[in-house]
Amino acid sequence: NGECSLVRISGICLIVGTMIGSGIFISPKSVLLYSGAVGPCLLIWAACGVLSTLGALCYAELGTMITKSGAEYSYLKECFGPLPAYLFSWTTVMVLKPSAFAIITLSFAEYASAPFYPGCSPPLIVTKCLSATAIFLIVSVNCLSVKLASYVQNIFTAAKLFIILIIVVSGIVLLAQGHTENLSNAFDGSSSSFGSIGLAFYNGLWAYDGWNQLNFITEELKDPYRNLPLAILIGIPLVSVCYVMVNLAYFTVMTTTELLLSPAVAVTFGDRVFYPLSWIVPLFVVLSTFGSANGSCFTAGRLAYVSGREGHMVKILSYISLRHYTPSPALILNGLLAICYIIPADINRLINYFSIAQWVFYGLTALALIVMRFTRKDLHRPVKVPIVIPGLMVIVSCYLVLAPIIDKPEMEYLYCAAFIFCGLLLYFPFVHWKVSWGTKLTSEYTTVFYLSSLF
Repeated sequence: NGECSLVRISGICLIVGTMIGSGIFISPKSVLLYSGAVGPCLLIWAACGVLSTLGALCYAELGTMITKSGAEYSYLKECFGPLPAYLFSWTTVMVLKPSAFAIITLSFAEYASAPFYPGCSPPLIVTKCLSATAIFLIVSVNCLSVKLASYVQNIFTAAKLFIILIIVVSGIVLLAQGHTENLSNAFDGSSSSFGSIGLAFYNGLWAYDGWNQLNFITEELKDPYRNLPLAILIGIPLVSVCYVMVNLAYFTVMTTTELLLSPAVAVTFGDRVFYPLSWIVPLFVVLSTFGSANGSCFTAGRLAYVSGREGHMVKILSYISLRHYTPSPALILNGLLAICYIIPADINRLINYFSIAQWVFYGLTALALIVMRFTRKDLHRPVKVPIVIPGLMVIVSCYLVLAPIIDKPEMEYLYCAAFIFCGLLLYFPFVHWKVSWGTKLTSEYTTVFYLSSLF
């Protein structure tokens, strides 16, 4: 029982630790900007928490019904066949996971180097070198030991919950003292634009991203039928409450204009409330982003490993280190791609465009749950959610994909779609037809990399 409790805590820490990264310290500006006022802003944060919980409940049913690692990859493959699953793994392994890893470590580097450059932004070369160092360190930890990576996640999750608790308690104290002037007339100036509200939700949900992380490692969970839904039902509502309360705390000391002009909302809050101990906030933001990056790396390696095992990626990605029992090749690939993504001047636009692809796959996965209710009635379902929940997730996913495109159509969305479907150029010769020269080429590369790893 004690061991199961520890495993359950580690699962909760993976969800909470990956979700709470730099988003809650940065996204409040974007959500407020698009929602237009304090009232809609707080409602959108709460609604994003509800949507994340509903999505995670769908994944709880899928994860206990199909107990394979890989999350969406395994579910799409089971329902729709190998092609949608391959396109998901191609997009996620090559862009979504490593670019998210890169952006989190860049946030870590900016906060970690800021104290050494008071009054100005740290040089770009410093933040990028520090980001690359963090990537190397996190990948090394995850390659060395699953248990060590789990301990790191638990410790850093505790640290980020500590700073959130401090901010929330400070906000409650300030409210009790009568600092409510910024909350009066909370709906004045609210946005009524279809596209703007969609973008506000989009930015809020970015801060909640990570609610599906435990489904990437289902095979490594003990008693997934119990621990997976329990971790989801505890972890995501906990994050939702934290996010709403933290935003409420921000508005006790900052007007909407001040919050929008703040370069780092949490740091501004710390300067006004905790001075002369205001350094505590950037310190814990650094710990928060490092823990989030560790969780992202941990799950990304499992997706590449599963897709390699199924023949949708080069075979070496399915190899496990005999010494450390970790998917080292998959973890190293994710780290190398992340380092490549920190080289460009700005990858934020790349993340924005490809994050729409993420919601396409979320919607397809919710649709898969509905379809399998009719096509796979034989599957055992320890957890069964009302069918209206996945239906709502499909509708929300369509809205979040279409709203930004309708509101502000740009060519970059076509580039994103083109990249996803470029995966077909590799799928048909190497996966579907398995041409002899392709099989021979990948076998030779696998042999070379395997032999080099021995030395």
